Amino acid sequence: MLRFTRKPQSAAVAFLVAGSVWFLVGTLYGLVSAIHLMAPEFFGNIPWLVFGRARPAHVNTVVFGFVATTLIGCALYFVPALLRTRLWSEPLGWVACVLWNVTVASGPFTFAFGVTQGREYTEYIWIFDLTITLAILALIADLAMTIAARRENTLYVSVWYAVGALLWTAAVYPIGNVMWHPDTGAMPGLIDSIFLWFYGHNLVGLLLTPLAIGVAYFVIPRVAGRPLYSHVLSLVGFWTLIALYSHIGGHHILQAPIPNWLRTISVVDSMAMIIPVATVLMNLWLTPAGRTGRLWSDLPGRFVFVGSLWYLVTCIQGPIQSLPSVQEYTHFNNWVIGHAHIAVLGFAGFSALGGLWHVLPLATGRKIYSQRLLGIQFVLVLAGIIGFFVVLTAAGLIQGGMWHNGEALYRVLPQLPIYMTARALLGILIISAAAVGLSNVIMTLRRGRPVEPAPLDAEKSS
Repeated sequence: MLRFTRKPQSAAVAFLVAGSVWFLVGTLYGLVSAIHLMAPEFFGNIPWLVFGRARPAHVNTVVFGFVATTLIGCALYFVPALLRTRLWSEPLGWVACVLWNVTVASGPFTFAFGVTQGREYTEYIWIFDLTITLAILALIADLAMTIAARRENTLYVSVWYAVGALLWTAAVYPIGNVMWHPDTGAMPGLIDSIFLWFYGHNLVGLLLTPLAIGVAYFVIPRVAGRPLYSHVLSLVGFWTLIALYSHIGGHHILQAPIPNWLRTISVVDSMAMIIPVATVLMNLWLTPAGRTGRLWSDLPGRFVFVGSLWYLVTCIQGPIQSLPSVQEYTHFNNWVIGHAHIAVLGFAGFSALGGLWHVLPLATGRKIYSQRLLGIQFVLVLAGIIGFFVVLTAAGLIQGGMWHNGEALYRVLPQLPIYMTARALLGILIISAAAVGLSNVIMTLRRGRPVEPAPLDAEKSS
């Protein structure tokens, strides 16, 4: 076992496989949550399956278990590859993998017994906050030493995004989880909401987003077979992301008595996010100009490209819904849930899956077992996320419109069952996609045809 943990790229593969497993587990919990909204008495009040315990298991397992784990696995491959060296310490990567996945696994077990910090996105209890923080620090140390030992002088932008994501999360996670208060994991009063949404929004914007962009900047130029369109644009996108994104979480609590300056900054910088988003998408889409057919015919490239389209939709919808006049109709209802799904599964999730299927053959030296299964997974996930977006947006607008016109809650609820039923059925598509993907990963490792990975042409990628 010790010898295996020293095998090149083994830590990256371990993260990728774990992410595929958590994709299935997380979406199964999502179906349980959806069934509660469709038929509240379906499970007969089984304690460990009640909505208040199943939903945090779903959210945390998908965010940390599937998307983040898979993206980290991709980064552990492409950072050393782009630096023309090996990962500094495969065993340290394995330590990070074990600590990270222990934290993810703790969720379904502790939440099932009601053991939680009870704050959205920060439900892991203190001891597991500690393990995931140690995992992040181990990853930072491993990548920092890899950079120090590199043979490639140029730090390609994917390296910037991967390391930046870990550094920013190392700073944000302890603050958002109030780790200096291990007994509660929370601050008193209104200040806790400010801390929570500083963290909750940055979990997407400073962990998932930079990792997903790093994957896209790695995959798209390689599939297109040409250099990135502009290194300057990539750095503009990187620095404006951290400059603008880090303090826009306050737009989730505009209705609370927070300071006016925080409201103003949150809304203004939410609208200003057009700068990093536009530069990233312009760079990604101009890179394969004239070769988009090549990108679309490559299934991993197709995943990543569609992820960039969802990034556009997410970052049009997000700033608009940060406006107070729009929030009168869209906040505290299913509109926001639909937005979260296209951000996490649409943008970051598609990028993670594209990165998984692009990196797995490179890291293992084995061809993907079945391109047909890969195509089926693509269709299932795409159909599911489009359905989620349409159904949840429609349900949210119905809720928001009726509440804005003074309708009582009991008059609104009868309008929703058809949408909640559709949501549950669409969830089956996502679960099926996760199962198909996991079986394809396992079969690739066991029976994928050996192939000598093509050497990484850093000049074409950068």
